[in-house]
Amino acid sequence: MKTVQLGQSDLHVTPICLGTMTFGEQVDEATSHAILSRSLARGVNFLDTAEMYSVPTRAETYGATETIIGNWFAKNPGARQKMIVATKLAGPPRGMDWIRQGRSGLSSADIVESCEGSLRRLKIDVIDLYQIHWPARHVPAFGVLYFDPAKDVPVISVHEQLETLGSLVKAGKVRAIGLSNETPYGVHEFVRLAEEHGLPRVATVQNPYSLVNRSVENGLDETMKRLNVSLMAYSPLGFGLLSGKYDDHGTEGPNAPKDSRMVRFEAFRKQRWGRPEALVAARRYNALAREHRLTPTQMALAFCYANWRVASTIIGVTSLAQLDENLDAFGSSLTSELLEAIEPIHWNIRDPSQ
Repeated sequence: MKTVQLGQSDLHVTPICLGTMTFGEQVDEATSHAILSRSLARGVNFLDTAEMYSVPTRAETYGATETIIGNWFAKNPGARQKMIVATKLAGPPRGMDWIRQGRSGLSSADIVESCEGSLRRLKIDVIDLYQIHWPARHVPAFGVLYFDPAKDVPVISVHEQLETLGSLVKAGKVRAIGLSNETPYGVHEFVRLAEEHGLPRVATVQNPYSLVNRSVENGLDETMKRLNVSLMAYSPLGFGLLSGKYDDHGTEGPNAPKDSRMVRFEAFRKQRWGRPEALVAARRYNALAREHRLTPTQMALAFCYANWRVASTIIGVTSLAQLDENLDAFGSSLTSELLEAIEPIHWNIRDPSQ
């Protein structure tokens, strides 16, 4: 698997990144370690985690995923040199009072504290890619569709965030920085101020991108292309909707797949992925895949894997079988006929999981 450069950084990663937010909730430590080892053995050199994981978030599992990964590194001392590690500091907690002792904002001291905590749990000396999980300022994200200036409150400036992240880079605790759940404005502002003040330049943005959420194409793709910032696409299977497992019985009821996230955790059904129109759209995409002799998973992942917008696609799995299926889909290509057939569905049910 050839590697790709992330932005203007010195990080070269595989076009598939192992997502780990299920580790510590749906996936126990032993299985998590098996997934990490299999992923590395199959050539993936990139993993992504976050201080707030596992998901769904709760006080009891805060930091659990990083701890599981750190224990894997401790048991496999040669793995750290082979793996690019990305993690994320939580933005303002907004109700998650177990993050940073419940402080409601985000300060320079908070950024440093979160970084130190991640280094400690991961049992590493430096974080390769350190990302802001969500902006400090109000933005439309996580299912919120529109910017509302009435929700603006005073927050830490982008300049101060960059200065603090720059101090972590200078101290050798972070190699490169990135953003997540960001907007075109946010990316421009981070790049502009970094270049103006000689501070670290963001290398990446981690945003959702899939057949049921192509909101990246609403201007963020141009921003990233022109500023040389790389997209890390998360939820390429639309929280499992594009795997086909909900096609027959949906996400609720006695016949729904009981071990899946959407069935186990009611909160997810109330979010963007659980909207009724999202399942309607997913069923149409999944049927189209089968018409073209592909599995739904193959088509959905190929849509991301081969897309010019995407540098690395984050795959989240709960078993070795899922991992192998997702990795085996790499290299699948979509014909021009199939790509053309995707567009009417997108036009009729536009980004239902935005």
